[in-house]
Amino acid sequence: MGEEVFQFGGRVVTLGEALALAGAAVALLLLVMLLVAWRRALARADEALVRADRGQAFEGQVAELVRAQTEMQGRMQTMAELFGTRQSELARGLTERLDGFGHRLGQTMAETTRNTQENLSRLAERLAVIDKAQQNITSLSSQVVELQHILANKQTRGAFGEARMQAIVQDGLPKNAYAFQPTLSNGTRPDCLVLFPNDAPALVIDAKFPLEAWNTIRNSDDPEMRRAAETRFRRDTQKHIQDIAERYHIPGETHDTAFMFVPSESIFADIHERFEDVVQKAHRARVVIVSPSLLMLSVQVVMSLLRDANMREQAHVIQHEVMRMMEDVARLDDRVQRLKVHFAQASKDIEQIEVSSGKITKRGAGIQSVEIEVEEKTQKRPPAANSDGPPELPFHATGER
Repeated sequence: MGEEVFQFGGRVVTLGEALALAGAAVALLLLVMLLVAWRRALARADEALVRADRGQAFEGQVAELVRAQTEMQGRMQTMAELFGTRQSELARGLTERLDGFGHRLGQTMAETTRNTQENLSRLAERLAVIDKAQQNITSLSSQVVELQHILANKQTRGAFGEARMQAIVQDGLPKNAYAFQPTLSNGTRPDCLVLFPNDAPALVIDAKFPLEAWNTIRNSDDPEMRRAAETRFRRDTQKHIQDIAERYHIPGETHDTAFMFVPSESIFADIHERFEDVVQKAHRARVVIVSPSLLMLSVQVVMSLLRDANMREQAHVIQHEVMRMMEDVARLDDRVQRLKVHFAQASKDIEQIEVSSGKITKRGAGIQSVEIEVEEKTQKRPPAANSDGPPELPFHATGER
C-alpha cells in the first residue's frame, strides 16, 4: 500500500492514497449521479404537478369557456329578441314616420301649390299693373315728344310758359284780382296784370322768356359754341328786360316793379349762378326774375294783401256787428240777473218747505210715541170684568187727535 504510484506537483502519491482518491472520486461521482437523479425526479414531479395544474387550469378554462359560451348564447338569444323587438319598433316607427312624412309632404305640396297659385295670380296682377304702367309710360313718352315739339316752336313755347303762369295765378287769386292780355294806356298788352285794391298800381307779369338761346347753351358741346350761345342768351335776356321796363313801367297805372317769369326752376338757378350781370341789370331796371315757386309765393303775398284790404273795407260792418253783439250780451246779462232773483226766491221757498217738512216729521214722531205708550199700558192693565166697549185711550195734553 506504501508503494509509490506517481508524482503530482513534486509530491509522491502512493497506491493507498491513489485508491483512497479513486474511492473518493467514485463516491463523489455516485453522489453527483444521485443528485442528478434526485433533481430529475424533482423536475419530473414538478412537471407532473405543472401538468396537473395545467390540466386543472385547462379544465377550469374549458368550464369557464363553456359557461361563457352558455352565457353568450343566452345573451345572443336575448340580443336577438331585443334586436327583433327593436327592429319591429324601428319598422313601426319608420312606417309611422314615413306615413307622417307622406302626410306632411302632401300638405306641404298642397300648400306650396296653393301659394304658387296665389303668387302666380299676384304676379299676373302685377304684370297687369306693369302693363298698364308701360302703357302710361308710352303715353307719357308720346306726350314728352309732343312737349319737345311744342318747345321747339317759339310761339308754342311762349304759349306753354304763359299757360303755366296763368295756372299759378288762377290757382292763387280770385277772378277779380287779375287780368290776362289786358291793354294798357300806351297800347301794350302784358301777359298778366295783377290788380291791387284801393286803386293801387297793378303788377305786370311777363312770360316771354328767351328760351331758344338757353336751349342752344344746353345743346352745345363745343366750348366756342357754348360761349357764343351764352353771349347770345345774355344779350337777348338783357334786351327783353329792357323791353319790359320800357313798355310796362307806366307811372300811376302799373307798379314800378315788373316780373319776368321763367318756366323752370333749374333755368332760374343757372341764371343766378352763371349770369350774375343779367340779374343785376334786371334789379336796376326794376324787373324781378321769378321762377314758378317764387311766383306762387308772390301770389300768396298778394292774396294776403287782398284779404287785409277786404278786412279794412269791412271794418265798419264788423264794428256794427260787434255793437249788436254787445247789446245781446247786455240783454243776456239782464236776463241772467232776473233768473238769479228767481233762483234766490225759489231757494228761499225750498228752505221754508224744508222747515215745514221738519215740523211735520217731528209731530209724526210724537204721535208714533203716544201710540206706543198706549199699547204698552193696554198690555199691562188687566181686562175689565163687565166692560162692553173698547178701553178709552188717554191722550197727553200736548197731543193731537
